[in-house]
Order: sequence, then structure tokens, then C-alpha cells
Amino acid sequence: MSSPLPTARFRQRLDRIYLGYTLGFAVLVLVLAVLEYWGLPKRWIGFSFLAVTVGVYAGIGILSRTTDPEEYYVAGRRVPAFYNGMAASADWMSAASFLGLAGSLYLSGYGGLAFVLGWTGGFVLVALFLAPYLRRFGGFTVADFFGERYGGRDIRLLAAVATVLVSFVYVVAQIYGVGLITTRLTGLSFEIGVFVGLGGVLVCSFLGGMRAVTWTQVAQYIIMILAYLVPVLWLSAKQTGFVLPHFSYGQQVQAITLREDQLIADKAELEVRHIYAHRASEAEDRLARVPQALAEERLRASQEVALLRAKDAPLAEIQAAEKRRSALPRTEADAVDRWGREMTQDSERAKELSGMPRHAQAFAGDPQGSAEEREAFELSRRNFLALVLCLMVGTAGLPHILTRYYTTPNVAQARSSVTWSLLFISALYITAPALAVMLKFEVFNQLVGTPIDDLPSWIRQWARVDPGLIAVSDLNGDGVLQLGELRLSGDIIMLLAPELSGLPYVVSGMVAAGGLAAALSTADGLLLTISSALSHDLYYRVINPRASTTKRVTISKALLLAMALTAAAVAAQKPADILFLVSAAFSLAGATFVPALVGGVFWSRANRPGALAAMLTGLGVTIYYMVTAHPALRQMLGLSGPPQLWWGIQPISAAVFGVPAGVLALVVVSLSTPRPSAAATALVQRLRSPDGR
Repeated sequence: MSSPLPTARFRQRLDRIYLGYTLGFAVLVLVLAVLEYWGLPKRWIGFSFLAVTVGVYAGIGILSRTTDPEEYYVAGRRVPAFYNGMAASADWMSAASFLGLAGSLYLSGYGGLAFVLGWTGGFVLVALFLAPYLRRFGGFTVADFFGERYGGRDIRLLAAVATVLVSFVYVVAQIYGVGLITTRLTGLSFEIGVFVGLGGVLVCSFLGGMRAVTWTQVAQYIIMILAYLVPVLWLSAKQTGFVLPHFSYGQQVQAITLREDQLIADKAELEVRHIYAHRASEAEDRLARVPQALAEERLRASQEVALLRAKDAPLAEIQAAEKRRSALPRTEADAVDRWGREMTQDSERAKELSGMPRHAQAFAGDPQGSAEEREAFELSRRNFLALVLCLMVGTAGLPHILTRYYTTPNVAQARSSVTWSLLFISALYITAPALAVMLKFEVFNQLVGTPIDDLPSWIRQWARVDPGLIAVSDLNGDGVLQLGELRLSGDIIMLLAPELSGLPYVVSGMVAAGGLAAALSTADGLLLTISSALSHDLYYRVINPRASTTKRVTISKALLLAMALTAAAVAAQKPADILFLVSAAFSLAGATFVPALVGGVFWSRANRPGALAAMLTGLGVTIYYMVTAHPALRQMLGLSGPPQLWWGIQPISAAVFGVPAGVLALVVVSLSTPRPSAAATALVQRLRSPDGR
């Protein structure tokens, strides 16, 4: 039975509320700008953005509290398409999109466009193959569909476990982003920032479930899109005199290309590259004689400490020398790992442009060059296409995105909702390439060539948050910053945009608030998806089918709190960069869910054994390839030897093997086992019939 369409009065009320909210946020920014001009400390500006925005989200969460399962799990199925599209966009535009996309485009140039193409293309797959059919089915979770379409508790349980796995990997990345941004806004340590930001996540989702998350995500989208557009519009006007960056993008790419030529030929840059090459050679030499080299380093460090003590050097110098000695590898295995990483990093930094490709260069190598260059070109192009494919399929398999389309009143609104999602997401995605180009222009022309002593203070502030985010070192001793002496993490490129542009700090605070909104909105949806899988699919459908509605919702809230604290504890360990964690979640989601989901809708012969085989095979192949192809995961699991790549495909695109394996398993096992039940066949017919009957 379909829910009634939202009334015109309900829609008008929403319009008035969110228009007033948007104007209120604009007033807040203007007031803080005036207060900054009058001398309000930056830290108080950051606290103001944090307190006001999280306070608003908390207010929405409190006002939307509910114990009704339909309201808690699917917002009563009465969210208008326009607002559901906005909420889905906020749910989608995670910390990886807001923080990581511009950074990836900055570091990778053309190669970073794979994320833009893959993520936007994924919503086309959602619109064509999944969203309307899932809405016609109804239900609360993705596992509901598996349980009804294929029958049996085992496949529902597997779908629930896979939902938890995919969503947990994804949510760790979001909470990492929350900690990073909260630290920037408040000056708190990263670990404390993680748990402070976690409070913002919980107040949005704990009390009201999907109803609270939906209306909070609409509010969060408004903040994040304003925070994203203001710096890039300002940069465009500053650099080109034209406000819209999309029309000056090509001009700035040409300017960067000319600057890249200058930097490649610059003598000081060449000196820095030679230093890195020498370091890489030294690391290679140490790796060739590990026991002897480790003993020499320990002896040298001990002699340094003894010499300083003999000279009665200042205590700070002695302590620094002791710290360097204690930081030496403790075992030969540690030494091999550290020196191997140092050799790889220094070898990369010894390349032109500090290892970054030319921004306008499509792929590495040269299709018309030597055999080695042709191979590099083919490998680069292959990885680009593989990543686009994985991100598209992964988007179509993310449970927290698919459940958003359960919340619309009917199938037509679900289709419209996906269209609105694409429009709202495109507002950010078509801007990200221009932002990356303009930020690179600022770095190449404003930071590079600046005396080290005259560098802006925000560089030191970010380095204190985490030296891995940004670092400056005067390697050649000339007192001037070269590109090779600047290390920038892609995770903070977006957060640096206002300061690089010379904008007032209030804009930096607004951008950080936008990043926080992006991380919170996705974390809310993910945690709710995890708790729903555990409480609805595992507890209610498998363990205790007689549980009351109140008990089911209470269990969901308790599990949401437990999973949030667990994810925060993992995120506090800084397990990996945001973009890799998110991309891993995409590969896992695409390989595990998409073959069985699409097969369940469009192929009536697909049965439960086939779906089980597809999910287990897709998940197993993807995890296996990630583990064997990723150096850090190999080390974590104690696997010896170099990473094992298949056809040169990087582990970020592991689903390129998992998805075909899942499809093959679905087809082979389904055809080798009995046909599905009459009820399953009738469900397929209902899903694909125009009137849903």
C-alpha cells in the first residue's frame, strides 16, 4: 500500500522553514565576519560555527524524535522528491567528496576525474536499475529485499552482515573527517575532536532515526554547498576576473601548464630532486645490508647522544637526540618496512613536480613512445577505467543510499528524487575540477618561491594538527620554499582554500562547517543503516520476531550508540587516508550487492543459492585482492613479499574482479539449482509491472 502524497501545505511549510534557515546561516556568517573585523579571536569563530550548526542539527533531531518503526526506519514514506534528493545528496557527499575530491584532483590532475565520472555515473545506474524497483517493493532495508525476493534467513543474515561491513568501513572515514574538521575549528587534539564530533553525529540520528536524519541532511546540504561554492567563486574572480569558474577553467589549466614547465626547469627544484634521489639511493643501500645498516644507525645515534652530553649541550638538544635514537627501528623487519617506504616516497619525490603528473596530461607514459612508455600509458588508462567502473557499481550498491528511496511516497517520486540528487550533486562535482586547478595555481604562484620565514602561520597550525597533512622542509638550505619541499595531503586541500585565497578566517570557518556537515550527514545515514541492519534484519527478523515496535526501535538506538563509539575508536587510530577507505567501501558494496540486486529485479531465474554464491564470491574475491594487492594490508596481516597485482590494477579498484565473479556465480549456480519459488517469480513480475501489481 503506497503512502499518500505530501500535501501542498506540508511542502509549503518545508519551503518556508528551509528558506528561513538559509537566510539565518547567511546572517550568521555576516555577523561573524563583522566580529572578526572588530577583533574576535579565530578560535571563537570556529567554536561559533561548531556550536550553532551542531545545535541546529541537535534541535532537528530532538523535534523529530519517534518510536514509530515506519517513521524511524523510512521517515514515514512521505518525503517529497525535491527534499529527498537534497537529503540523498547530503547523505552521498561525504567527507571524501567535500574534502577528498578537490585534493585528489589537485594531486592527480586528469586522473582524479575518475571520481567525478564514477560517482555521478553511479546515480544513473541507481535511477535505471534499482531506486524505482526498491521503492515499489517497499520494506525498510536492503536486506528486506533479499529476504523477500530470495527467501530464507541465511541470505537476509548475509545481506545484513555485508551491510554492516560496508557501512562500517565507510563510517570510519567519515568520523576521521569529523575529527579533522573539529580539530581545525576548535584547536582540540585530533582524538578529542573525533569524540566531540561524534556527539554531533548522535544527536542527529539517535532520537529520530531516518525522520531526523532526513531533515537534518537537508539542512546540512545547504551549508555544505554554500561553503563549497564561496571560495571557488572568490578564487575565480581573483584570478580571472570572472565569477563563474567553469568558464575560466581552461584558461587556468593553460597557466598551470606554463608554470609546470618553469618549475621542472628551475635549478633550485632540481637541487631538491637530487637530494631526494640521493636519499632514495641511501635507503636502497640500507635495504641491501639490513643487519649491518641497522647496527651502524644505532651506533651513530648513541655516539651523538654521548657527544652532546660530553659537551654539556642544552637539555633540549640532548632530548631531541635521544628521541631520534628511540625512534630507530627496533627489529630488522621494522627496518625493512620503514626503509622500503622511505625509498618509495623519496623516489617519487625525486620525480618532476614532486611526483605529481602534469595537470593536463590524460595518462602516464606516451602511446607513441618507447615500449616502456606505451606500457605505462596502457596501465594508467586501464586503472582509470577500472576505477570509474568500480565507483559507478559501488554507488549502486551502497545500502545507505538505496534505503533513501524507501522514504518517498511512491515510485514516481523515487525516480524524481534520483534526478534531483544528480542535480544537487552536480553543483559540487562540476565545480571541484575548477577548484583544484585554481588552488594549484595559488600554490605554484603564491607559496612556492616564498621565503621559509615568511610562510603564513596557518601552515604551522595545520602541521601541529598532524604532520602528515602538511609539512615544509628547507632541504637545499636556500631559505626559500620549493615545490619539492612542500608536502600536502589531499585531505586538507579543500580546507586550505580560503587561506590560500586570502579570504577572511570566517570563510575558513564556514568551509570547515561545510566539511563537518558533509561528514556528519553521511555518518548519520551510515550509522542508522548499520543499526537498522542489526536491529531489524538480525534481531527482529531472525532472533525475536515477536518483539514489540517500541523494543525494536530501542534496540536500534542502543546498537547505533555502540557502533558509533566503536567507529570513533577505530578512526582515532588514523587507519588510512579518507579516499582509500571510502573507495574500499565502494568496491565491497558493488561486488557484494549489485549482481544479486540487479539479478533479483530483472532475472526471474535467479534463486537463493545463486544469490548467496554471488554475494559470497563477490565479497571474497574483492577482499582477497585488496589484501594481496595493498602493501599496508599485507604488512598488517604478516604477508611477506611484494603486492600481487592482477593486470596492474590497483587495490582501490578491487571490485573490477569481484563484480564479474559475482555475476558468474549468480548465473552458474542459479542455472544449476532448482527454479525459485512461485512467490519469488510473482514478486519479480510485480516489481517490473508499470502499476506495481
